[in-house]
Amino acid sequence: MINYNTANEIVFEEISKIKLSTEEVPLLGSLNRLLAEDVLADVNLPPFDNSAMDGYAIKYNPKVKEWDSIGEISAGNYKNYLLTDDTAVYIMTGSKLPLNCTAIVPIEDVDIINQRIKLKSGIQISEGQNIRKCGEDIRQGEKALGKFTLVQPNHISILAACGKSKVKVFRKLKIGVMATGDELIDIDEIPSDDKIRATNLYSLIASINDMNIIPINFGFEKDDRKKVHAKIKSILKSDVDILVTSGGVSVGKYDYLKEIFSELNVEIKFWRVNIKPGKPLVFGVFTGNEERKFIFGLPGNPVSSFVTFNLFVRVSVENLYHIKKDRVVSAELLSDIKKIDGKRHFVRGKLNYSAEDKKYLTEIVGSQSSGNMVGLGLSNCLIVIEEDKLNPKKGDIVQCIKI
Repeated sequence: MINYNTANEIVFEEISKIKLSTEEVPLLGSLNRLLAEDVLADVNLPPFDNSAMDGYAIKYNPKVKEWDSIGEISAGNYKNYLLTDDTAVYIMTGSKLPLNCTAIVPIEDVDIINQRIKLKSGIQISEGQNIRKCGEDIRQGEKALGKFTLVQPNHISILAACGKSKVKVFRKLKIGVMATGDELIDIDEIPSDDKIRATNLYSLIASINDMNIIPINFGFEKDDRKKVHAKIKSILKSDVDILVTSGGVSVGKYDYLKEIFSELNVEIKFWRVNIKPGKPLVFGVFTGNEERKFIFGLPGNPVSSFVTFNLFVRVSVENLYHIKKDRVVSAELLSDIKKIDGKRHFVRGKLNYSAEDKKYLTEIVGSQSSGNMVGLGLSNCLIVIEEDKLNPKKGDIVQCIKI
């Protein structure tokens, strides 16, 4: 059994070996995708000097307070008026400036009488005011967005402004999901006797969808060694990058998934981690036909499955894609927590920010049973209690992982 930090280092090192391929998608299809290249501006932005507001374009002279209006320029309808010290052109926001314009006087700062514009009393103007210069935002050839940027709605306009009708992004990984257990039935069936619904399949698939990764649902298999062996063998021949299984990795009579992995030439990197919940975790690497696939054998208990997925699968994939999310915060405990062993505990908790105290506060939520899905549903964080920390007390500062 290895500790949490060592296990994470092993997973990070192996998952980093995945070679990310790329594809081009339409601009709007790039939302929530990761850029696979730096995006450079193909033109200056703005592409020309333009007005920052509706007003009058003038050739600035500090001694002049009145001008004759000689025309107008609207966006997309440029006319190159030649300004003198005492002439002005009505101009609208975003419109290209006359060549010798050196200031824009806002329309609300002037009085207009018979095409004569007069600066209102008390208004001061200055050279260069209300002008957006060509290339002020970015110059042609400069980087507009960097590689590994997660494209969000606020990025779409800059991609469009750079002429990116097609955007180069990283291909989404494919993560296969499979559960095992004689007790499992599908969620549209009514449990009877000792059967339970295969909730882990849906929890894991939802987590993968939340990562904007492609889930492949391989369903669940009864505890029939030959059938499970054949199913895993078939999955390893598929195009999934990562296989996540649930159940069959502990030390019970029917927990033979680790043995099946070994029989199918999966190199087991570790089995069992000194954490609670989720100790019986398997991580391995399959190399076949020059392809590497990564296998996470998660425990079958619902909470253990969810927690270990988030601690190892989610974090390692986000690391691969250079996605940085501020999930870890420091918080003050609102109640004591019982912990008497040397494991690293991940306690389901409720995290809130106190604006009055300017700090995060957290408290334990419900039973910490690894089967308590209701408590998990009421939680929004995992309270981290390190290996050498025993019985943390109310008022202690702990680390919390947002979920």
